[in-house]
Amino acid sequence: MRCPYCENPDTKVIDSRPTEEGHAIRRRRGCESCGKRFTTYEKVEESIIMIIKKDGRREAFDRGKVMNGIVKACEKRPVSMAEIERIVDEIERGLNNMMEKEIDSTFIGELIMDQLKKVDEVAYVRFASVYRQFTDVNTFIKEIEKLIGNK
Repeated sequence: MRCPYCENPDTKVIDSRPTEEGHAIRRRRGCESCGKRFTTYEKVEESIIMIIKKDGRREAFDRGKVMNGIVKACEKRPVSMAEIERIVDEIERGLNNMMEKEIDSTFIGELIMDQLKKVDEVAYVRFASVYRQFTDVNTFIKEIEKLIGNK
């Protein structure tokens, strides 16, 4: 790390500690040449995941969109915000662990439905009705029959 005052490449770490949020490490450094001190922060570089929409458009993964979709599906259901956040965390972590730069939106929709099916079947059917674009009551009935048949 170069000294910001004299550009000397030889600096040493005097103190290291995590930030209050715990997402970075704060380091106090001292310059071997001029003796001045300065602070640096070290954090993990997050890669951007691009989502390929059904119409071929691409947009950056948006955790907020996933969260909003799940919250709408769980309205007036006995699903806590902590549980919803856990689902979103698990989905986001899974996507990051895939190490893929581009992921189909259909894959993410299926992940959400898999999680909702475990947590609340009504929320699952609500999400599926919008995601799979149910057009009539028969589509609802077929989905519910599949759900009942898997028990």
